[in-house]
Amino acid sequence: MEKGTKKLYINIEAKQMTTKKPRDYRKEYDNYQGKPEQVKNRTARNKGRSIMEKAGKVSKGDGKHVNHVVPLSQGGSADAKNLSVKKAGDNLSYARTKTGAMKKAKKST
Repeated sequence: MEKGTKKLYINIEAKQMTTKKPRDYRKEYDNYQGKPEQVKNRTARNKGRSIMEKAGKVSKGDGKHVNHVVPLSQGGSADAKNLSVKKAGDNLSYARTKTGAMKKAKKST
């Protein structure tokens, strides 16, 4: 056997040992995503995106996010007055307190 051949077999064995268990999407859906509160939130997010698409502010695949000024988790809605468009990077994190909790959003009137 050549040196290169032996190295190939070692790499194949190492790769087989590090494979992960397949992700159980059904269990994730049943335990989290399928809960009524999460279904309601997903519907509101989709509605908000649809409103902004119809207004011509976002389009599929443009890399923009529809931001809820008052987050859904803090009582915000999917109304047009509560929506804004942000770059994906600007919308993926929220202002936090010293303890790591999300800061409360200011209510707009």
